[in-house]
Amino acid sequence: MANPRAAMLVIGDEILSGRTRDSNLHYLAKELTRCGIDLVEARLVPDDHAAIVAAVRALSAGHDHLFTSGGIGPTHDDITADAVAEAMGAKIGHRADAMALLQAHYDRQGTEFNEARQRMARIPDGAVLIDNPISVAPGFTLGNVHVMAGVPTIFEAMLASVLPGLTGGAPLLSQSLRVMRGEGEIAAEFGALAQAFPDLSMGSYPFSQNGVYGTNLVIRGSDPARLDAAMQRLMALFG
Repeated sequence: MANPRAAMLVIGDEILSGRTRDSNLHYLAKELTRCGIDLVEARLVPDDHAAIVAAVRALSAGHDHLFTSGGIGPTHDDITADAVAEAMGAKIGHRADAMALLQAHYDRQGTEFNEARQRMARIPDGAVLIDNPISVAPGFTLGNVHVMAGVPTIFEAMLASVLPGLTGGAPLLSQSLRVMRGEGEIAAEFGALAQAFPDLSMGSYPFSQNGVYGTNLVIRGSDPARLDAAMQRLMALFG
């Protein structure tokens, strides 16, 4: 049985402008690989309502899971919750459980729970809250869309609460061989090996070290025995 397929939507002008470097996609890819969920697509969109709606509709319809990051804070450009609600055909408003969480948090801090902060309690109808143990303001899951913060530490904490509730398949395993030969020299033999093991994924990744070209050959798959057999063949060719 094939593993579930997932997509990620990274939201934010600051990512597209180069002002902020995204690390959430890299982290999500590693965690999903460990859980046996295949991340097969990723998109970046600006803080634009129509763009977010269109991307959510397309990605949620085409994959088992869609993970989003960014745009659920207290400022005017935090529009992800409203866009996801529209994309999924849900109404949105201040939800009592989210309001209570945030009210208690700001009371403990002795800080005003003002109108801007209350924006973070706007949750689509039918959504399940995603726990945020760092700054309390929750994310949410609506259908197969998991909406999380853009701040990496908070994104990672939210993801940790989401993943145990998802059903994955076989974890993706990998082995690699470093060869001090250029891709052009090994392409034909490596390609033939890939054809001999169609159930595995094989990739070549060139590098240069002290003026000498080399290639990292990587084999990925979920069956350890098949992976070992392919690596033995690879070692016989280039080891």
